[in-house]
Amino acid sequence: MKHTTTDRASDLAGLYTLSIRMVIGWTYFSAFWRRLVLENKLTPDESGYIGEKFNHFLPNALGIKPIIEYLVTHPDALQRSMMTFTIIEAVVGLCIILGLITRLMSIGIFSLALGILLGSGWLGTTCVDEWQIGVLGIAGGFVLFLTGSGPYSLDYYFMKNNKSFTHKKWFSWLGSGLLPIWKPKVFVLAGTIIIFGLTLFTNQYFHGGVWGTLHNKSVKPKLEISAISLNDSTLTFEVYRTEGADVYGSFLIGIQVLDKNGDTIEEINQEKLSTFPKEHIHNHYVAKVKPGKHSMIIPLGAKADITLNLNHPETANSLKLIDISGIEWTTEIHPE
Repeated sequence: MKHTTTDRASDLAGLYTLSIRMVIGWTYFSAFWRRLVLENKLTPDESGYIGEKFNHFLPNALGIKPIIEYLVTHPDALQRSMMTFTIIEAVVGLCIILGLITRLMSIGIFSLALGILLGSGWLGTTCVDEWQIGVLGIAGGFVLFLTGSGPYSLDYYFMKNNKSFTHKKWFSWLGSGLLPIWKPKVFVLAGTIIIFGLTLFTNQYFHGGVWGTLHNKSVKPKLEISAISLNDSTLTFEVYRTEGADVYGSFLIGIQVLDKNGDTIEEINQEKLSTFPKEHIHNHYVAKVKPGKHSMIIPLGAKADITLNLNHPETANSLKLIDISGIEWTTEIHPE
């Protein structure tokens, strides 16, 4: 069969995106490489467990927060999901690098990037790191779906050596070659508008990057105190870390109980927090609040119930938590 001008244009389109294909493919395949080959990051309760990293997404995820919360409250389901995601990333990334069933795998790239965007697009201590990874992955996946793979791909090899198989219409949709779409200009423009709209919306939602005041939720730690109650001499409260850098915890160096005049009546200092009884901490998620070497550590996304025994509960009026950075959080105490 004679090679037509249309086929030639399709080959060149796939060729021109070779570098994009390789880089995006490695971006996703490297997740498998990092978690299983270089280190084992799929084992719960070990340093670097990917499930705890996933927990970091929870506080400010967009649209998929219930899914994340379900997984981080069900450790077995979380581990299975992390293993499944890792395998999917490995298969999708390797197939993209090899140029095998490229269009189907580009949908995988698009979907994985969308998950990154919605889950962690708000993270990034020095730049809008995760947001950029997400939106560029979505745009790159869309481009690869349009172009498929050209020379230097398995799709191309099969197209040249097994034409009776690869000239079927389904291969054009799942593999490479000329994409059989009606009104391609309309299809490309519509897809571009949707992706660009998603880019602007998420940039504004996560970072205020389109108008108004810029904000970065990954810079300063933020603790939310709730469900606080005083029953006789037992004070209980729930602490939830919703902002700050994901690479290290909030280091709590002080818990103070104040009277109505704001004077400290009881205090747990930095030394006592480093040896705080673990039985007085009830963690909700896989990211755990726990005593550390010099303070109490509260990782991003961690939520726990803390129990204190007070010596002078009758004058307790408010509770103050103090971070090592000097940031303080105060809330009123409600006796039962």
